[in-house]
Amino acid sequence: MNHSLLVELQAEELPPKALTLLSTAFAQGVFNSLAQQGLMASDAVLKVFATPRRMGLHISRVSAKALDKTIQLKLMPVSVGLDAQGNATPALVKKMQSLGLSVDISQLTQQQDGKAMALFIEQTQAGVTLAQGLQIALAQSISHMPIPKLMTYQLDKGCALPGWDSVSFVRPVHHLVALLDAQVVPVTALGLTAGRQTCGHRFEASTSTLQIDHADHYEDILQKQGAVIASFDKRKALIKQQLLDAAQSAGKGLHPVDDEALLMEVTGLVERPHVLLCQFDKVFLEVPPECLILTMKANQKYFPLLNAQDKLTHQFLVVSNIEPPDPSAVITGNERVVRPRLADAQFFYNQDRQRSLASRVEGLAKVVYHNQLGTQQQRMQRVSSMAKQLAPVLGSVAEQADVVTAATLAKTDLLTDMVGEFPELQGIMGAYYALHDGHSLSVAQAIEDHYRPRFAGDSLPRNDVGCLLALVDKLETLTGMFGIGNLPTGDKDPFALRRQALGVIRLLMRSPFQTMRIDQLLDCSFAALAQTLDIPAVKAKEELYQFILDRLAVNLKDQGYNTGEVDAVLALRPQCLGDVPARMEAVRAFAAMPQAASLAAANKRLGNILKKADKEETMQFSADKLKEPAELHLHQAMGHSVKEADALFEKQDYTASLKALAALREVVDQFFNDVMVNDPDDELRRNRLGLLQNLHFSMNRVADLSRLAH
Repeated sequence: MNHSLLVELQAEELPPKALTLLSTAFAQGVFNSLAQQGLMASDAVLKVFATPRRMGLHISRVSAKALDKTIQLKLMPVSVGLDAQGNATPALVKKMQSLGLSVDISQLTQQQDGKAMALFIEQTQAGVTLAQGLQIALAQSISHMPIPKLMTYQLDKGCALPGWDSVSFVRPVHHLVALLDAQVVPVTALGLTAGRQTCGHRFEASTSTLQIDHADHYEDILQKQGAVIASFDKRKALIKQQLLDAAQSAGKGLHPVDDEALLMEVTGLVERPHVLLCQFDKVFLEVPPECLILTMKANQKYFPLLNAQDKLTHQFLVVSNIEPPDPSAVITGNERVVRPRLADAQFFYNQDRQRSLASRVEGLAKVVYHNQLGTQQQRMQRVSSMAKQLAPVLGSVAEQADVVTAATLAKTDLLTDMVGEFPELQGIMGAYYALHDGHSLSVAQAIEDHYRPRFAGDSLPRNDVGCLLALVDKLETLTGMFGIGNLPTGDKDPFALRRQALGVIRLLMRSPFQTMRIDQLLDCSFAALAQTLDIPAVKAKEELYQFILDRLAVNLKDQGYNTGEVDAVLALRPQCLGDVPARMEAVRAFAAMPQAASLAAANKRLGNILKKADKEETMQFSADKLKEPAELHLHQAMGHSVKEADALFEKQDYTASLKALAALREVVDQFFNDVMVNDPDDELRRNRLGLLQNLHFSMNRVADLSRLAH
């Protein structure tokens, strides 16, 4: 198994954003299939190649033929294959003849197969050759590639008449290379027969076609003769280094914008990168930098240069796919191309500022938000109503006024030319236009930030006004979608409701919103929705609350809490999500105590006893009716420990509160050992149940400790 295998599909320009996904899936599919067929050593190494016009793979430690293996072939049950004397029945004879075997029952073995004994025969299965295995691997891998959109094209060779046969793939493929060391592997794929011929760079290869003489020479031949860097990772690292070098040469402190997605896309667009420095007219720097950066990145795949203070400069970097002796024509061409793009952004910005955001509010009535939830204007009326009701949580009167203003204007930038051209700038442009209209910085930042947090790990809004606006905006979305029954399914969440719920959770854990009750927030949001929509609010409200709890459970487990700890806290269905972290830490600290297991088991037993007693008369407790020493001791211990735990609970020192309860372990255990709760005497039984009810309440104020019992 010391052979090397090379496979390459050389095609038309592949989609750059999907290049790594497709090439990895293709290579990994072939690799896994060959491994399953026994054609590789356990320490075989896979190398993936991906350029704009090829997907390939190289595998070391490949075998030309898989080893033969012995298999046990099941024939039939013993009762069917052998008669009473142990001779072969006609059924067994017929079966063995159909398999080309001589009828010799001495070759057969009897083994247990389920509930009955069966007849088996040992056979040697010949290992597949690499050509056979690779043919299977190519077919499987290509059929399972995650191609976003198939292209159907006609073959011009290898068919009855040119154009008669068609193939479906991500792009037309021109060459199939398959080499085992220096030998061509006779396989076919996508209407092509494997060979050793491929193409290099469109313009800079030394020859129009390249001959790969050995699988191990592929990368060197492509780079030296074909002017192509076959490895995606090497090409990406080279581009990154060239960008840094060019930025440093352009000026002290300059650096390219950090954008991993853009770097990946550009790597998928060039085969031989060469970074060039360009510039545009400084007058365009009057336009907000986000607009200029976005148009350069999205439309032209350029890397804008920032100075040491992260401010946009008038210079940018181009990753060219050619390296001419005189790059001036390439530089001039790119500078000429970017100018109209920047001029468009400048025009949109100047036009938008001629109208205030407030003058655009009425225009939101013409923008449909959802066919069942009305227009964006109706939506923002609901958001504004909620913001006005919840504004008192903010410290100052000015902040309360700001949040209502921001709520009214938050979506108006959707009607601007700039956001119409670049939807990614919604919120950002609203902030610029709000400042231009004379609104406070607090309002502008709230308009920009109210979409946050947009994803896991995203920052929260910068000020309390923005946080409150973000909270009500997300609650309105959740309320509306749950109100009309538009709920996320297992794999579909088109309105990102899971992300919205996680945003609500994060915002409610931030001061000054930690004391807000989720039930009151949902009452407020459903009341705002009821003004324009008749919905079954009670059912929808409960579904939404449970949805938020489910998201919170996932979030807590992602933070490292185990299922028992999470269930213990959330079983109480907390309303103030802001103190959930403190409860989680308290439960974790309690679970680590030696008394925890015993108290958790006792708490579970308490709960079961009280559940069974629910249908009986009202439980009444009086200390004067205690008789047994164990129940007297429990009551006395509760008088000290529960009082201390309750005081600590009111101070929200949940960890200390649970530690105070841990002192009850011995007296609780003694109570269950010595006292019969369900005494025949009704008065004694009700009194003991009342004592246990008081204990159960105190033990489960922080969390349901029974969930920690194993």
